[in-house]
Amino acid sequence: MKDWDFSPPPESDLGDAAAPALRDREVTLEGNHLLGKRIALLVTGSIAAMKAPLIARALRRQGADVVAFVSEDALRYTTIDTLEWSTTNPVVTKLTAAAEHLSDSNPFAAYLVAPATYNTINKMRYGIADGVITSSLGSALGRMERGQTQILIVPTMHGSLHNSILTESLQTLQNIGVRIIPPREGYGKNNLPVEVELVAEVCRAVSQSPLKGISILVTGGPTPVPIDNVRRLTNRFTGQLGIRITEELYLRGAKVNLIHGQGSYTPPSHLPYEIVSTYDEYRTRVLEQLHRQPYKFGIFSAAVADYQPEKVFPGKIPSGDALKTINLIPTQKVIDLVKDKFPDLYTITFKYQENVSHEELIKIALARLKRGYQAIVANRGEERGAKGEQIAYLVTQNEQPQKMLGKQQIAVCIANYLEKIEVS
Repeated sequence: MKDWDFSPPPESDLGDAAAPALRDREVTLEGNHLLGKRIALLVTGSIAAMKAPLIARALRRQGADVVAFVSEDALRYTTIDTLEWSTTNPVVTKLTAAAEHLSDSNPFAAYLVAPATYNTINKMRYGIADGVITSSLGSALGRMERGQTQILIVPTMHGSLHNSILTESLQTLQNIGVRIIPPREGYGKNNLPVEVELVAEVCRAVSQSPLKGISILVTGGPTPVPIDNVRRLTNRFTGQLGIRITEELYLRGAKVNLIHGQGSYTPPSHLPYEIVSTYDEYRTRVLEQLHRQPYKFGIFSAAVADYQPEKVFPGKIPSGDALKTINLIPTQKVIDLVKDKFPDLYTITFKYQENVSHEELIKIALARLKRGYQAIVANRGEERGAKGEQIAYLVTQNEQPQKMLGKQQIAVCIANYLEKIEVS
């Protein structure tokens, strides 16, 4: 940690468009998957209730309008002021003549019970409505059965409370349509997952994307080739773009799977992914996945090795030994293998170039389209945004190339494009 010179923080324009009273409570938007949607955050009497304000703000980072419903016991671990500050809405602590539990005039897209205690889960299962939380859930269940909302609960309790009664209640609730978010296990307890995982599940639950339930394979990251048992040849690409693409599709509700080459960046744990350590393993896993289940779309952003040593040296080449040459031979083009073996797969491939003009880059991408690929994401190493962002172009048939700035915009544009394909 560096020494502080006691200077004030730089000014921020966060919240400039908001009402003056709310500016200090604004959050930086990370997406719009919950934009225009009201989310009820139901907070029950667990020590984990202390994290409810963080959950509220994480939901708002996806654009949600959050209203907290809080039990009397939960107020032992959090406060009304903290929840109101975090949500920017009045906190519901009791039911009044306004019938807050019904929310008829302004319904919720989803109810997130986090934390959900043993007591609340079992009462919910048996339809007991004896307080602000359980009464709100009784109404929510009725709306859910009519297809008007989603309910998600996060079991949070000591391991000794995880008994057959709880298991039966969870199974019953799941069977009628309640989404059970798996807890984070640790120290003999069912703990709350991190906020980003909870928000992702809410986004998936309320998604109305045409990609919801569609199987999509994504690849990303480097695919090293071994020189000996210790050393390998690789490239500088981290796979962050493949992870961004996977995250965007996951939040839209797609059945996405990421095959990620081993490098310096690991996908977040809530995403469905598998790590491959070499080019050979990458090629094998891609083909196995496509044989195993029918994918509609394949997005191949992995930085696949173009060359591999003709011979892999056994063991470890001793340090200091003269090694004059390593003969390199071309690898098989995995996207060409995929195209030949799975001609019905709608593929998006990537093309990276250096020392070419923009016109030459687009020409190269169009040539690949003529070989039967449906869409190309093309970029040049020399072309960057004002802040060093990656600039790429989505090149498709019969449309002008679409310019994209930064990894997040690339991911969003690809997802938007696939949505158009899905509904066409």
